[in-house]
Amino acid sequence: MTTSNTAPVANIIENDQQALNAAYQIADLALLERKQRDQNGILPFDIMRQWSLKGLGAIRIPKQYGGAFVSNQSLAKIFKIIAKADASVGQIPQNQFGLLSSIEQIASPEQKQKIYAGILAGKRLANGGPERYSPDVRSISTYLENIEGQYYLTGQKFYSTGASFADWLAIRALHPDGHVVLCIIDAKADGVSILNDWNGFGQRTTASGSVNLSRVAVAAEFIFDEKALGEVHQYRGAFSQLLQVAIDVGIAEAAYADTLAVIAKARPIADAKVEKASQEHYNLQEVGKLSVLLEAANLLLQDAARYLDELDGIDKVTEEQAKQASIIVALAKVYANDAALMISEKLLELGGSRSSLAEHNLDQHWRNARVHTLHDPIRWKLHAIGNYYLNGQQNARHAWI
Repeated sequence: MTTSNTAPVANIIENDQQALNAAYQIADLALLERKQRDQNGILPFDIMRQWSLKGLGAIRIPKQYGGAFVSNQSLAKIFKIIAKADASVGQIPQNQFGLLSSIEQIASPEQKQKIYAGILAGKRLANGGPERYSPDVRSISTYLENIEGQYYLTGQKFYSTGASFADWLAIRALHPDGHVVLCIIDAKADGVSILNDWNGFGQRTTASGSVNLSRVAVAAEFIFDEKALGEVHQYRGAFSQLLQVAIDVGIAEAAYADTLAVIAKARPIADAKVEKASQEHYNLQEVGKLSVLLEAANLLLQDAARYLDELDGIDKVTEEQAKQASIIVALAKVYANDAALMISEKLLELGGSRSSLAEHNLDQHWRNARVHTLHDPIRWKLHAIGNYYLNGQQNARHAWI
């Protein structure tokens, strides 16, 4: 991994308002040609370059290292703003923030300084995701070996969201001593092959494909033991899930806006005996339901972000507080899931046959919602919520709760 001065010079965001302003600027860019990108699988390289140059990639770096460390409330709003404009663009940087949160817990001050300096300069970090044919997402066959004092990575990863845009990749692997480590490598290093072979019907331009590793050299100083991430007082899962929630709410907001727009143009059902589809009693009722659902999802997202901000201000978080963080974010995830799926489906129903035309590409909202909500499905969120309130238990310590 390199931290040379060849990285592009990025703007340094100093506060939450600057970050929000930059997010709206990126959203404006993301709206341009969104339909063409989605329909033709065109990756948003220019948009992600602007994301970094405007300084958005570094907004959660702690202030002592030169970052703004914006609030969770602002961060959630930023992801929602971007995802509303283009859900794929909204998802691409999500892993960077989750990874930086983990690095904050497991890296030494010297390691943090080097990594954060690169991010502040505009470098992008993505993950080499879970392994495609493993028994579950936590199983790892990718391995690290030590040959005459030099470490090398070998393995295959999939669901590597954003890898095609990244300067650095974070790879989980088995250490020769048997424990799991996180390795940061140069995305263009010898032995790294990044394939844009993601072909899901939604979130089409996230570049969530394969990363193949063939004896990739790894600097010893960028190998991190993940043991600390399993401690009972950490809430990295809640933080990671908060961004997933924000993306889902952004999709829901985009679908809701288009729902209002298509109803305004749709023809009314003849039996309704009204002049406009916006006057149909059924449409009024359905839009009313959708607005309540969206408002609830937004409020739960805000509550979850606010609670994480409270924990960020505490020197030592208790196990109970970490549990509550997971549950509060899980509550928001359930409503965000339902809002994204229901509103994007009702958009097509209430818009009528015309809304199904490819030229409008309105189905993108449902496709994006259906694919993105498959991340960390809510059936296990509901299980965790019930187990917590009935039995006081919430013992999972990973990025999915």
